[in-house]
Amino acid sequence: MTESTATTVAVSLDEGLSGATRVVFIVGDPIAQVRSPKGVTAALREAGRDALVVPAHVAPDDLAAFFAGVAPMRNVDGVIITVPHKFSAAAYCKSFSEEAAFLGAVNTLRRTPDGAWHGGMFDGTGFVAALVDAGCHLQGKRALLVGAGGAGSAIGHALVNAGVASLDVLDNDTSRTDSLVTRLAALQRGAVHTAPKEVAAESFDVVVNASPMGMRADDPLPVDVSRLPASTFVGDVVTKPPLTPFIEAARARGCKTVTGTQMFARVCDRMVEFLLDAQA
Repeated sequence: MTESTATTVAVSLDEGLSGATRVVFIVGDPIAQVRSPKGVTAALREAGRDALVVPAHVAPDDLAAFFAGVAPMRNVDGVIITVPHKFSAAAYCKSFSEEAAFLGAVNTLRRTPDGAWHGGMFDGTGFVAALVDAGCHLQGKRALLVGAGGAGSAIGHALVNAGVASLDVLDNDTSRTDSLVTRLAALQRGAVHTAPKEVAAESFDVVVNASPMGMRADDPLPVDVSRLPASTFVGDVVTKPPLTPFIEAARARGCKTVTGTQMFARVCDRMVEFLLDAQA
């Protein structure tokens, strides 16, 4: 989808809405920062689907009630999952894509013919695609991943599958980090380690922030970038603000970067393809 096409479609998202319009929810806590409603709706419309993506602000304690509420809504074809529900939403799926099953996390659910949910996870493959688009060659590289949550787990899995020589994972949640490191190391596709708290980011070829750090103005940088060489490739999953302090600091060091917005474009492609499969 070209930028001009997306803009044209987005301008008229309210045109043609009727009782026949199919609904896809996007669920998170918070939800105001997400870009999916506009982008995914435009992509579905371009594919010829009469569909609309609707944001839903749902707290973790209310997630079960949300799924109980949408289950009988026969015009709801899918649910997009964002922070912090990517692990917990997997409990509502009857079946999974291969990557979602490995990770135990989902970012997109589609309705199956029997009314159940089939879960997929595209944060990792989408982010790696954005890195490759930007000229990052991952084969044999040393990668540092900050964040072992839903998006971070998927990105770690995709980086290992893309052929990095080593992956170090940094997250404040020790049990979550250890679980991810153990599962990725078991794939035997490269060395996978838990990074020390005071990790030297300049020791890596690729540094990715897959944590929420950067969404708030007073957030610290995920890692110290003051000694990063210009050859380091730096990525961030945060989409709001579009240019996070982490990305700006990396660019000031001369590093090539991938923003959350660039990642979202590639993830969006995969989510839409997955949602459309249910109607093929």
